[in-house]
Amino acid sequence: MWFRDAVVYQVYPRSFQDADGDGIGDLKGITARLSHIAGLGADAVWMSPTFPSPGFDWGYDVSDYRGVHPDFGTLADMDELVAVAHDLGLRVLLDLVPCHTSIEHPWFREHPDWYVWSDRDGPQNNWRATFGGPAWSKDPHGRGWYLHSFYPEQPDLDWRNPEVPRAFGDVLRFWLDRGVDGFRLDALDRLLKDPELRDDPVATAPPPLPIGNPEHAALEHVHSRDAPDIASAIASLREAAGDAYLVGEVYLPTQGLAPYLEHLDACFSFELFHAGWTAAEVRDALGQAERLGLGELAWVLSNHDFPRLPTRVGERHVRAAAMLLLLLPGAAFVYQGDELGVPDGPRPDPPLDRAGRDAYRTPMPWDDGPARGFTTGTPWLPTYAQPGVDLAAQEADPGSTLHLYRDLIALRRGLPMDLDLLEDVHPDMVAFRRGDVLVALNLGEQRVPAPAVQEVLRHTHDPERRAPVGHLGPGEGFVARAGSRAPATG
Repeated sequence: MWFRDAVVYQVYPRSFQDADGDGIGDLKGITARLSHIAGLGADAVWMSPTFPSPGFDWGYDVSDYRGVHPDFGTLADMDELVAVAHDLGLRVLLDLVPCHTSIEHPWFREHPDWYVWSDRDGPQNNWRATFGGPAWSKDPHGRGWYLHSFYPEQPDLDWRNPEVPRAFGDVLRFWLDRGVDGFRLDALDRLLKDPELRDDPVATAPPPLPIGNPEHAALEHVHSRDAPDIASAIASLREAAGDAYLVGEVYLPTQGLAPYLEHLDACFSFELFHAGWTAAEVRDALGQAERLGLGELAWVLSNHDFPRLPTRVGERHVRAAAMLLLLLPGAAFVYQGDELGVPDGPRPDPPLDRAGRDAYRTPMPWDDGPARGFTTGTPWLPTYAQPGVDLAAQEADPGSTLHLYRDLIALRRGLPMDLDLLEDVHPDMVAFRRGDVLVALNLGEQRVPAPAVQEVLRHTHDPERRAPVGHLGPGEGFVARAGSRAPATG
């Protein structure tokens, strides 16, 4: 199965490459840059939503699941992208949003019974929307109050109505027939709610994963998501997808993923994603993964919704984060620009995204020219001009982050699908074996002793280093042939 240890490269279409000079990335631009993704050694490209959308949530409010947003091109452009990707050995994954549609989707007007409604003139319960406020809004067509787990412009579909999974099955088959190889499935834990729509209880402890909005975090979401029969909805998606790759965005701790993995190929590991950059928290997240079963988690440390790696782990730990991500067993997802060490970008004033995520979505820096090579026009979001953080500069530097990513992706091939976490190491270190290969990373802020090894295969900062390393500085690490002596502990 190709996806067991795949590297999947996430493209944010508006910000990857603009081919027509209007300042907005598009499918032709992505197609022109697919060789960069293939050159990294990636197995697949995942594109954030490319469907028609009014843009209240930047494509996650879909108004037509069978089309392409006019800003991005046409169905013919998508067909060309898929064909070129396949010629380069890349599979193509689309970002499918099954929880909700846009309020402008024809289904909302023509099939109101496909959505979740209150049985009274007002909110049915105390549920809160992810971005704040009640999860119920009054229908502009005068039909009552509808549920929206996210923005009011994103009404929730009723997956207990058999017409909904049937319609989504048709959507999946439409894209599979056009050559798409799989799907990232958005917000899957929201598909089925409590059939009685009961109130969520008041939370008595912090949420298991971070929730940015305080009023949303004030409730324990036992009824508004992740219903006990959730696997039945996921099963319908699997039936329609056949053998195509399905990876789920399920915003739950690892221990809650089992019902989803009955039918999905993988779920994202948000425990590792949100772990503090300390050895103790990272080891705990990896231990949770071991208990679930390796190979069923998709590793991710960066995406379009959260601050970029330099902000989250610190500038000098970016290379250690890459080594961790790319040398764990299981699929690894790389967000565009991570291979260059791209930081958060400048924030436009006024902001474009209501949730404040503009800085994580700035255009890809291809060179040091105007607009960083992203467009010949005015970029839809401002670019930044950090020296050396562009593809052209890093291509010419063997010690760059770009070359580290390429080397690590090549090194991960053929490693066994096991993980042996080493306990007898310095408290600031994460170290693990995969067969006869050992990975050691210093996640702390002091110099620490390194495990004994025979030969360094790749050092985070020195691509020529082959001799064993006695100590590791902050953010430093290596992958090596394991030695016979026990790791150092001093």
